Amino acid sequence: MMSRLTLGNIFKVVLVFMLFPFIAFLVLIIGIGAKNKKVLLEGGLYAALFLGAVATSGFGVTAFLGFGVMIVSAVRSYMLRDLWIPRRVRKSSGDPTEPMNAAAPSTSYPSPAAAASARSLDNLSAALAWVSAQAKQNKHRLPGDTYVTILETCQMLDSVLDTENRQPCGDARFEYELEAVVGEYLPAVLQGYLAIPPSMVERRQPNGRTPNEELDEQLRLLLGQSETLHSTRHHQTSADLTSTGNFLRERFGHHQNGGFDFGIK
Repeated sequence: MMSRLTLGNIFKVVLVFMLFPFIAFLVLIIGIGAKNKKVLLEGGLYAALFLGAVATSGFGVTAFLGFGVMIVSAVRSYMLRDLWIPRRVRKSSGDPTEPMNAAAPSTSYPSPAAAASARSLDNLSAALAWVSAQAKQNKHRLPGDTYVTILETCQMLDSVLDTENRQPCGDARFEYELEAVVGEYLPAVLQGYLAIPPSMVERRQPNGRTPNEELDEQLRLLLGQSETLHSTRHHQTSADLTSTGNFLRERFGHHQNGGFDFGIK
């Protein structure tokens, strides 16, 4: 699975803790670094509210407003962590367990077709790593909020793969859908868009849509399916734990008479 434990990320987190009084400006800094207009506007709002609260003398409502903005900015910075403390991904050129240098994803990652043909969690993780790295490498080419959508989708699917790695669900239909989304659909959508020359991404196609519009819609559909997979898998995990608890309560719950009882009648 992908990890955030890199020297660069550790340095950023330490720096944030050292400059915590200025946490209200962190979302703005994230938006500037990621060149994301939506995050930039949100961060600008937090910064303006914080500066307004600081500029107002005295305590009371304005002081609470300033502290509130700091808290909200801290929470939003954590939610946007993929934009400023990205995951470290792995190389799968022959061995999917080898560490990978994310600085050169185009030469180190497997092709989406190769990852899609494999049916192991390691190869699905490699396909997800390829998508994440390609999105980071080409984020200036991606329109609107599609870069953030891809990262959110990868993060959600990575959580599902992590759960499957710990405890396979054994549901053939679920596994098929997971393999299709991670190994086929998501890589194919991104690879197909990146194959289009930048000069043509705003050109209307026979269906009336531009490639940019198609990418945005298809990624949102995949994000929705990823949310469904995530919810289904974790609800099943909770249900499995409850079932185990019911079994243990039924088998051992009434053997509490102070002696050793192994449920043997």
